[in-house]
Amino acid sequence: MQTLAQLSDDKLVHLYANGNNEAFDVLLERHKCRLLSYIVLLTADRQLAEDIFQETFVKAIVTIRQGNYTETGKFSAWITRIARNLVIDHFRQMKNEPTISADGGEVDILNRRELSDVTIEDDIIDLQIRDDVRRLIRQLPAVQRQVLVLRYYRNLSFKEIAEMTNVSINTALGRMRYAILNMRRLAQEHNIVLTR
Repeated sequence: MQTLAQLSDDKLVHLYANGNNEAFDVLLERHKCRLLSYIVLLTADRQLAEDIFQETFVKAIVTIRQGNYTETGKFSAWITRIARNLVIDHFRQMKNEPTISADGGEVDILNRRELSDVTIEDDIIDLQIRDDVRRLIRQLPAVQRQVLVLRYYRNLSFKEIAEMTNVSINTALGRMRYAILNMRRLAQEHNIVLTR
């Protein structure tokens, strides 16, 4: 008989949906490191990433318990999509919150280049670049987008990517090459500058 750790994600989800709480513990442990790293990369804030990570699994628990989880793909892709959407929702909500203007006031000593490596303007530019990159990635063909995300956001090697996507390493490398070429072309077409 197989132990829970030997079962596939979909079998664990099925067991959890039928009341086996240990099955969910295995899923959580299996995906914790990669998913948290992915969220940290998106948010650049460890505390926020941990909050979103917890919210992601709470949402997963509710969805599975309500019987709304459909096995249309891999559990890891599904849980990553939930996390990504929660990150986007967080930044949208922050964008809509009222801000206090420093215009017309005295010099802001906390926003001076000579006193810090990075200014608020640098942070805003970096955030805009990340947003532009995400928009460009969404325009890529699915197979190119998948390889790019697995390589840069999930930090997988090309060997791991090839195994995960059931293609040769050369195919994975080729898809990455075309993804980068297409992103450059799209950036040029839309007059997007991807450097500070």
